[in-house]
Amino acid sequence: MLFEFPLILDAATGTELIKKGYDGSMSSEQWTLIHPEAIQDIQRSYIEAGSKVLYTPTFGANRVKMGNYGEQDKVSDYNLKLAALSREIAGKRAYVAGDLAPTSLSTPPMGEASFAEIYDTYLEQASALEKAGVDLFVIETISSVADARAAILAVKSISDKPVMVSFTCDKNGRTFTGADVAAACVTLQSMGADIFGLNCSYGPEDMVPQLKRLSEFSKVPLLAKPNAGIPETVDGKTVYDCPPDEFVRFVPEMIKSGVKVFGGCCGTDATHIKALSEVLKDVRLEDTAAGDSEFLSTERHVFSLEELTAPERFIQCGEDLEDDAADFDEDEMIGIDLDNDPDLEELESSQWSFSSPVCFRCQDAEILESALRVFQGRAAFTGTLPQKELDPLVNRYGLVVL
Repeated sequence: MLFEFPLILDAATGTELIKKGYDGSMSSEQWTLIHPEAIQDIQRSYIEAGSKVLYTPTFGANRVKMGNYGEQDKVSDYNLKLAALSREIAGKRAYVAGDLAPTSLSTPPMGEASFAEIYDTYLEQASALEKAGVDLFVIETISSVADARAAILAVKSISDKPVMVSFTCDKNGRTFTGADVAAACVTLQSMGADIFGLNCSYGPEDMVPQLKRLSEFSKVPLLAKPNAGIPETVDGKTVYDCPPDEFVRFVPEMIKSGVKVFGGCCGTDATHIKALSEVLKDVRLEDTAAGDSEFLSTERHVFSLEELTAPERFIQCGEDLEDDAADFDEDEMIGIDLDNDPDLEELESSQWSFSSPVCFRCQDAEILESALRVFQGRAAFTGTLPQKELDPLVNRYGLVVL
């Protein structure tokens, strides 16, 4: 699928549903199926205002979130029906993006969920959205690299459709889990994300600095879907302070930062999309070629490959991994040997502490893939595995072969 840039997404779903009467007494997905005219009125107004992509109202339609309402066994049914509502309104006027959002599960050391559990959660939902016939997927409002990686792996396992990924972060580019969105960008684009960016968080003015920073690392078009400013409570109601004319004031700066995909998150409505359409109507953006720089990443750090050398020492992937890894300098790759019965659970739980890039050494492609699956970053590899065994890992996990 070839997008024409600039590409205009839709605006808020949750805050608009609240205006339509949603009160939180049930899941928004269940409420939407009971009141389908609400979401269809909202999405119809977005298309009429200029949106070319509608997000399916499936933000919380995964097994974990639906389990909070006792609806965990209705994932497929809900996603099929909710996607159909968006498809009916979109017709041939707009693309439909299957919406995947946070699971609320956390891997060690912040939680007890395994990466496999998160992956299976996304696979179930993504499979239903693929069956529903969505045109592309969006993994949005993400704060956990594990969520994003699990989601994109799940999507790629059942579909070859485009994938957009957008994180939410503070003004320093950190998510509430402590991940760095620049590191996330490096990781996710290496795994096949077609578009990467930011949504929610705050208003457009505060989003610009982080978009500029992402432009240093991004090889794919950037996405900006800010809130309508900072919410305030007035007479018991939540209101947003960024009207449409102010909302689009920073579009030129966003474009300079490489943003090609625009939309609105919490507090935005059709008037904000209309303003975006008007300011972008005569703008033509080329799908520019990617830069030459390559980067490695952990969850919290980005490293320029040009400033690194192959590791000269390797440590065992065992119970002392965290302590052994702390002996490496930031500009020195942590060489991790996977050949002697590696403890991948230790890798999964200790990697958060790594402040240096990682290079795996391994002579077994299956073991290497198992390690890459739980490592929440972009890693390098050195060894003698045949290229035909490495190529799938390069494509799937962004592995850098030294």
